[in-house]
Amino acid sequence: MTLTLEDTLKWLHGFDATVTAQKAYLSELDTPIGDGDHGNNLARGAAAIEDALSKQAPADLTAALKTIAMALVSKVGGASGALYGTAFLEMAKASRETQDVAELLAAGLAGIQKRGGATTGEKTMVDVWAPVVAAAKAGNLTEQVITDAVQATEPMKATKGRASYVGDNSIGHLDPGSVSSGYLFSELLKAGVTA
Repeated sequence: MTLTLEDTLKWLHGFDATVTAQKAYLSELDTPIGDGDHGNNLARGAAAIEDALSKQAPADLTAALKTIAMALVSKVGGASGALYGTAFLEMAKASRETQDVAELLAAGLAGIQKRGGATTGEKTMVDVWAPVVAAAKAGNLTEQVITDAVQATEPMKATKGRASYVGDNSIGHLDPGSVSSGYLFSELLKAGVTA
């Protein structure tokens, strides 16, 4: 399935609205295992994306993805801004060659892994991005795949990122970056983009 400019705008408007609505919940998830600011940070990023897209309508998919990336990098604090920003920047670069949604998401995942140095099983957003990319490549990305990936982070012990500082106390908590990534992919499906 190809990702169009129209799809992307619909997708990100949905994500921005969801993150803004779930701001308190995301920060609540982040409190026991992080800095407690994941929701506030992402909501600031959501506002920045909306602002950037309204000021200048992107001419094409690459421009839209780059605008989103720059808004995230410039306005979102902590690791999440750098990681989400890198994902969208890598997707923007890849979109010059392909509009295939699975390939674009794979480029985003590769960017996150390179930037954060994380792999699956370490209780990070990679634990949602990796199974989502695999499902997208196989052509069977569903809401259930996304939900299962997010829920799978709860029993994990964090060994990367801010949550790794609390060691065993990270077990039994959902990873906030995984939850927000779940929102991102759910909104992709709601925008009518299926792999």
